[in-house]
Amino acid sequence: MPRSASLSSHRRFRQPSAIPGFQLAFGYTLTYLGLIVLIPLAALIVRASSLGIEGLWQILSDERVLSALRISFGLSFAAAVLDAVFGALIAWVLVRYSFPGRKLIHAAVDLPFALPTAVAGISLAALYAPNGWLGEPLAELGIKVAYTPLGIFIALVFVGLPFAVRTVEPLIEELDREVEEASATLGATRTQTIWRVILPPLLPAVLTGFTLAFARAVGEYGSVIFIAGNIPYVSEIAPILIVIRLEEFNYAGATGIAVIMLAISFVTLLTVNLIQAWSRKRFGYA
Repeated sequence: MPRSASLSSHRRFRQPSAIPGFQLAFGYTLTYLGLIVLIPLAALIVRASSLGIEGLWQILSDERVLSALRISFGLSFAAAVLDAVFGALIAWVLVRYSFPGRKLIHAAVDLPFALPTAVAGISLAALYAPNGWLGEPLAELGIKVAYTPLGIFIALVFVGLPFAVRTVEPLIEELDREVEEASATLGATRTQTIWRVILPPLLPAVLTGFTLAFARAVGEYGSVIFIAGNIPYVSEIAPILIVIRLEEFNYAGATGIAVIMLAISFVTLLTVNLIQAWSRKRFGYA
């Protein structure tokens, strides 16, 4: 049978897909994204356009706004880096080892997903307050956590950790142990095996976990507001400042800060995604 006839016969008798055709599914996709994501963002940009470049620059040049942005993005970046490193280690332990309490740790990793952020903030504030279980001994050592940037950092690490763990786990499960054994057989040290055999295929997933943890941390509000103290120029993050501007009925100021955060987040996430695409291409992993 000719090849063309075989292909046409295959198409004729192919089972229909359970999902609607491409046109219908693509239409639903664009409609859903438009209503949920694109239209709200467009409305924000249109509202901010009334401020003009001069108005946005005036908002950005405000020292209080600059301080809040530095605290938000700086601590979010640091928390995401810590989550990416230790999230990969936790995922490795959970996948490669069996031990008592393993399922309990699995559940604890997902706890920030299910726990209301306000509850997390109250718990962290009570724990790290000057008279808290951890705050009191730390205060005796001269380390103050609650109502400082350190407290914000801990809250952001808490909410972002599940993203870093869950994105790496599937790739660790797919890693062949025989490759590691072959590396050791060829004389590679443990450090060389980690950097040349284990890390390259995991790098895209680690970067994905970092991106998700960073995105979650930048917009976090509920778990931070109780432990931050909201002290201007010290422990005031940008989302809290937006709420303050709204409470002052300064809608233009709140919109301007939101657009600036959107622009910085977009550039940061685009950069991380480009690095992630490069790592996939560089190491040959999909």
